[in-house]
Amino acid sequence: MNKKPRISTYFSTMKDHRLDRKKKHDMLDIIAITIAAVVCGAEDWYEIEEFAVVNETWFKSFLRLDNGIPSHDTINRFFANMDPATFESCFTDWISSLEGITHDQLISIDGKTIRGAKENGKKSPVHMVSAWADKNELVLGQLRVYEKSNEITAIPDLLKSLFIKDCLVSIDAMGCQHAIADAIVDKESDYLLAVKGNQGELQENVLDSFRFFKPDDIATDNDIGHGRVETRKCTVIKDLGHIIQKEEWTKLTTLIRIESERFFKVSGKTETETRYYISSKNESAAYFQKNIRSHWGIENKLHWMLDVIFHEDQSRKRAGNAAQNFSLVNKIALTLLKRDVSSTRSIKIKRKRAGWDREFLINILNF
Repeated sequence: MNKKPRISTYFSTMKDHRLDRKKKHDMLDIIAITIAAVVCGAEDWYEIEEFAVVNETWFKSFLRLDNGIPSHDTINRFFANMDPATFESCFTDWISSLEGITHDQLISIDGKTIRGAKENGKKSPVHMVSAWADKNELVLGQLRVYEKSNEITAIPDLLKSLFIKDCLVSIDAMGCQHAIADAIVDKESDYLLAVKGNQGELQENVLDSFRFFKPDDIATDNDIGHGRVETRKCTVIKDLGHIIQKEEWTKLTTLIRIESERFFKVSGKTETETRYYISSKNESAAYFQKNIRSHWGIENKLHWMLDVIFHEDQSRKRAGNAAQNFSLVNKIALTLLKRDVSSTRSIKIKRKRAGWDREFLINILNF
């Protein structure tokens, strides 16, 4: 078995934000206890403290714990006052060490709102933008935005922190912006951007292209299941003659149309949908068909997991940076659980087993 990089190697180098006179508990002790507790199912500060108290003897076998177990208030204050950028930078370095992001990997970028987490006195909940490596099933990084509309300015900043050379970056219509396309190309990657009404002239030009130009390639596939039959047709055009602003879209090469038809067996109803995309990648219709479908892995394999298994949407962590930092703890825990190859059980079952079996937990954590 290949030796896995120890997570403690990356987080122990983080600058401790606390005053020296208030450093009763070692920084890495607090981080390790929190990650271990969350892996085993803890969802708030009280549960983290209780998990640590029950397992104090075990924790002392590899942590310092000079002053015993930190209280829930101490853990809360630690994460509320921690600089998220520093924590996220350590996370990115750790992820980059796990395994090389494979050539031509799909990187999906999407936002998620933590509805229960609001700063005291503010109405808007915390909104996070994350980057997801589809093939490796890894979170590559995250960034907080204070309004969903601010994703446009946040995405280029998130991209700067990622190691994504030779990848395909997919983003929904919010990300269909010149600056974002430029940022992706600057990282020596290619973009796949959804086109909707927020790009009025571009959308009209793309529609005209499919109306007047002959397709360069077409691919179709079918999916039967869950009481429905779905047919998808992907058409690509390389002729950009109708794209008035084509020079403003760096490396723009391909226009893509996806036509979906869903037939529901029980009701007998049929639904149709047509979506459009632009890309800097010169590839086949089958290639784009596959990657456009895979984009939604960030919803099914990340956001769904965080909400349904980790109950992140119910989080009430409102002090300072607590919600943002705890969201990253959840992603660390999910990454550790997903990387375990000793069991084919679900993430939910793995969390329970980690809470019951210390040998399994030690293998998961790799501190």
